[in-house]
Amino acid sequence: MIPIRPKPDGNKSDDSGSPPRRDKQAVQAPSPSRIASKPVPERQLRSPREYQIDQLKRRFSPKETTDSSTGETSLLFSLKPSDPDFPYDLEKLECDLRIPEEYPKQPARLLVRNKDIPRGFAVNIERGWDRLVEERKGKGLKGGTTLLAVMNALDRGLEGFLAEEKKETVKITVFKDSRHLEGEPSGVVGKEVIKEVPKPPVEQPKPRPYIPLEVFTRDQIAEAKARRAQEVRQLEARMSRLPLYHKSSDGVIYTLPLDPKRRSSLPPGLQSVHSVQLVIPLLYPLQPLRVLLNDVDANEAEAVEELFTQKAVEQKQMSLTSHLNYLATNLHALAKQAAQQKLQEMKAAAALEEEEGRKKAADEEAKEAEHVASAVVGERGHVHVIPRPLEWTLVNAGGSSESESETDSDDDYEFVDGEGNTSALTPGTTLPTATAERGTAISFPSIELHGIELLQVPLLSLSVKCNRCKTLNDMTSLKSDVEKLASCKKCATSFTVRFRAELVHANSTRAGFIDLSGCTIADMLPSSFIPTCGRCSTPYPSPGFVSVRGETTTNVCRECHARFTFKIPDVKFLTYSTSSSSSLPPTQGPKRRDQKLGLHAGEPLPDKGACAHYKRSYRWFRFSCCNKVYPCDKCHQQAEDHVDEWANRMICGWCSREQNYRVENCAFCGRSVVRKRTGGFWEGGKGTRDKVLMRRGDRRKYRNKKDGNKVNK
Repeated sequence: MIPIRPKPDGNKSDDSGSPPRRDKQAVQAPSPSRIASKPVPERQLRSPREYQIDQLKRRFSPKETTDSSTGETSLLFSLKPSDPDFPYDLEKLECDLRIPEEYPKQPARLLVRNKDIPRGFAVNIERGWDRLVEERKGKGLKGGTTLLAVMNALDRGLEGFLAEEKKETVKITVFKDSRHLEGEPSGVVGKEVIKEVPKPPVEQPKPRPYIPLEVFTRDQIAEAKARRAQEVRQLEARMSRLPLYHKSSDGVIYTLPLDPKRRSSLPPGLQSVHSVQLVIPLLYPLQPLRVLLNDVDANEAEAVEELFTQKAVEQKQMSLTSHLNYLATNLHALAKQAAQQKLQEMKAAAALEEEEGRKKAADEEAKEAEHVASAVVGERGHVHVIPRPLEWTLVNAGGSSESESETDSDDDYEFVDGEGNTSALTPGTTLPTATAERGTAISFPSIELHGIELLQVPLLSLSVKCNRCKTLNDMTSLKSDVEKLASCKKCATSFTVRFRAELVHANSTRAGFIDLSGCTIADMLPSSFIPTCGRCSTPYPSPGFVSVRGETTTNVCRECHARFTFKIPDVKFLTYSTSSSSSLPPTQGPKRRDQKLGLHAGEPLPDKGACAHYKRSYRWFRFSCCNKVYPCDKCHQQAEDHVDEWANRMICGWCSREQNYRVENCAFCGRSVVRKRTGGFWEGGKGTRDKVLMRRGDRRKYRNKKDGNKVNK
């Protein structure tokens, strides 16, 4: 008999020939000494600078330039964010990577070249690069710290760098004085000496007075910051829900609605104001408060803004809300005071100019008297100079003197204003007034006028779109220079429209300007037109003709019976921007994109739209407070830091189609989006599952029960 050798404990076997069994024993982890590190290429150890530059070339294909004096290499390339849900509207980051000659002993620098990003956010990205380089400085080459690895880390942290507070930057402009290069130096050519012609002395500009910078103590700064934070919270609590409210990313500029108390008393250039930009410095109230009026004439607004700043400096105890109320209540008084100051300045300038004119006239008279005296003393003493009469200086439209045109008609004299400009006037006419170019201009580029001298729009009808809910509303019978108030038929948002008409003729296709607030123009509706006959210059009686885009209107003159025709093939609207709003610096970084959901119409939502809070709800909601989509209000509260508002749109969980809110079913697929709680009845209404509620004759009532428990009928 052959003895069987025992097998190791790990593979025991019995006499039945069954396969060996493995004991349940924990597998030991390998020792740290046996873990192999990632091999480092020999070229990276020998020449790390060239190796890492080649890595960047293969990855980004940059444009390489080398400075011959310093040996620094510059790589220009574009970095596209790899995150598919990158929230900022930034297609690519223009990078300029400067690698010194002694790299890696000296760190590489990154410069951002994007022109569409404010400089403060670009500085955040550059400082983020420096922090990443500093964090990976101690790892060495064996740790894989290459320029490509730092660039990948920058790609991953780009969203965080853009979310930081914008850095304050200062632009320094250097002006070089080149006046000393204008003149040519004197010299000696042969024996002739070239002398310089003396130039009149150049008037040096008066130096600006030095204004020392105010210095504040730490206690003053802390007190000012606390007061500013408190008043800003009050302002946001009162104004944040209004439609025209907007806050800049740095928290300095606030766009707030403004409704002047006496709008009709304002100058024409300020009557269109509906919002104001309140500039609150970081050290308010130690630094003065400023305002910028929107959609107004810049020349008239500047004086009012300066007066408000002076009032704010004088009344430092008032809060931000009080300052805003003061501006709304006393805007007409500030405008009147600014007009008076401007009039006084004009009078002072006129008086100064008149005094200079008197001095000049006195000097000329003295020179003339001296000339006459010298003539008397000389050979021609019998010659006397007779001054020209003042009335001889009047000229008529033909350019001849009054004595030459005594027999002509004196109805065509030119009008001479204070500046010396002339304009021909006829009896019964008035000077034309120019319409301020602001707001939205309405024009007819391809208008056809046959037998018509002028065309006027007395009543304009428009279709406007609400800025809040994008609903179309009709604004009819708009008269020139008459402001009309209305409200949206869906969300009740108030908006104002004012039409300032102009005459349309062969050399001008613009019909006027439209001032809007709270809405935008969608199209022109049928409006009234009054043509003026091209033969007898007689306007058609009011209210004129009603016409619309693409319609040809033909009629005859009531005076000379001449036929005229006009046609408006197309209508164009052009928005004019005011100088006050266009001169503001950018206050925001890149805009956030809309929420990416990755939905396809016809396919169901994940879990058919149900969530952990509401398992019977098959839909998602788009909340109007942030315009984002969440399954329910509790999911919104967990993800956002603001109070949720009522959701007026939803996405069906069965077909993923977005629509207006509906209570029970989808408007597209018709399926129910809320699973109702069912009763105890069978499908089809044949009975109930509850044996207590079953009738006695139901054979299922006593099923699976003993005979002793049956109840007799």
